[in-house]
Amino acid sequence: MKILVCITHVPDTTSKIAFTDGNTKFDQTGVQYIIGPYDDYALARAVELKEQSGGSITVLNVGEAETEPTLRKALAIGADDAIRVNAFPKDSFFVANQIANAAKEGGYDLILMGRESIDFNSGVVHSMVGELLGMPSLSPVMTLDIEGNKAKMTREIEGGKEYLEADLPLVLGCQEPIAEWKIPNMRGIMTARTKPLNVVEPADDTVRTQLSTYEMPPAKGAVKMIDADNVSELVDLLKNEAKVL
Repeated sequence: MKILVCITHVPDTTSKIAFTDGNTKFDQTGVQYIIGPYDDYALARAVELKEQSGGSITVLNVGEAETEPTLRKALAIGADDAIRVNAFPKDSFFVANQIANAAKEGGYDLILMGRESIDFNSGVVHSMVGELLGMPSLSPVMTLDIEGNKAKMTREIEGGKEYLEADLPLVLGCQEPIAEWKIPNMRGIMTARTKPLNVVEPADDTVRTQLSTYEMPPAKGAVKMIDADNVSELVDLLKNEAKVL
């Protein structure tokens, strides 16, 4: 089975976020980058499936040269080779188009990615890739098992879970608890240095959206402490000030 895992190169959740050029550009100064946490789940499950049934794993990222350490980490975790589409990820459609183009060339049985990235949180790339390739796309997938040419999945829906079966090939957006994150060991880190990392140029430059500005969320207000015995004051504040009652 050939598996393609699409990973994002995103700021660590502990990073301090700032913007420059009149709030039109993200300030990367001092920011630590990681594999997107949801993509980490997808990669971990791909490694488990490979261990169970054999096959190969390719990881793909749409990004410029600075994303290569992130791809090398994915190789250290267990991927066999990597593809970097040499372009800044301009918007969701642009990224999906690059993934779909690479997937057509590779003939993959299963395309996995996180349910969303943690920088823009759009959660639409997997469905766009499915549409572009004419494949079923499901998200967020919480469990995944492969039996022959069939995938058995659990998907989170409002108020419960949905149990699904579908034939391969598929495009899936993954989330916990599909697998546990894997930490690369020393052997994996050493072998990752010699695994192929192929750089390809983007299929085209079609972009469907334009960024105008970034804006930080409003600062949190002061906390009001209410005596535990003063229930009437608490109710009054929740009703008239917070307006949640």
